[in-house]
Amino acid sequence: METEFEVLAEGLKAPEGPVVMPDGSVIVMEMHARRISRVWGGGRTEVVAETGGTPNGAQIGPDGALYVCNCGGEGNRPGEHGGGGRIERVDLNTGRIERLYDSIDGRPIGAPNDLVFDETGGIWFTDFGTVREREIEKSGLYWCRPDGSEIRQGYFGGLGYNGVGLSPDGKTVYVTASWTGRLFSFALDAPGHLCKDPETNAPVPLYVGSAAGESVFDSLAVTEAGAVCVATIIGGGITTFRPDGETRFLPLPDRTVTNIAFGGDDMRDAYVTLLRTGRLVKIRWDEPGLKLHFG
Repeated sequence: METEFEVLAEGLKAPEGPVVMPDGSVIVMEMHARRISRVWGGGRTEVVAETGGTPNGAQIGPDGALYVCNCGGEGNRPGEHGGGGRIERVDLNTGRIERLYDSIDGRPIGAPNDLVFDETGGIWFTDFGTVREREIEKSGLYWCRPDGSEIRQGYFGGLGYNGVGLSPDGKTVYVTASWTGRLFSFALDAPGHLCKDPETNAPVPLYVGSAAGESVFDSLAVTEAGAVCVATIIGGGITTFRPDGETRFLPLPDRTVTNIAFGGDDMRDAYVTLLRTGRLVKIRWDEPGLKLHFG
């Protein structure tokens, strides 16, 4: 049975990071065009900002600005377009871009991929790690303040950390690992702080579930009931991990499904980006998505 969906926009250049706005428009990252665009009704699009690099995951912050993970280079690979990875703030009224972070403890950030705001206004974000011809850097999970005043490491040592999201109670942060097609969770003991294992005095990722077959994972969104919905590549669709342990898969006609975000009056509209076909689509979901803290 084919999944029913509405096409909101076509011809997008590697769409990612959908952000549902209160006025019904949707902001998307066009990675291959190195820009941020806004999709209005009728499929009309307009350019919000030319970021350079590779804009990826994004969310609205407490000040109403758009906060963006920019992978830099060409996707996760070093390149000439905009330099290294960074966290950016974009003024949606003027298109002005402010670079907040491009290093931590003197080390360059590799390829920031996705972010989520906690209830305090802090940002959890993943660093995918830079991919080179003969090596792949380890990846990590980080926390920072949106004013550029503080950034710190939560966990380092993952492989291809990609999507990130928070549980409804704010006590768990979820992370997808692209290369292995796995979903992990970290417990929080306070906003911005991961729980540490008493034996190692370090955070430990807990395994939640895996992609089917040879599929890999991209970004994610969480529902009001606590299900984690993961954009799935190769298999092409959305893999949902429910709190009761059940796993569901919704197929879509694109092998590279990159992201999902919830919106609409009842939060049951799922906005999904399809990279290969360059489309933003809307799907009616079977349960409400979790409302984000801002935006």
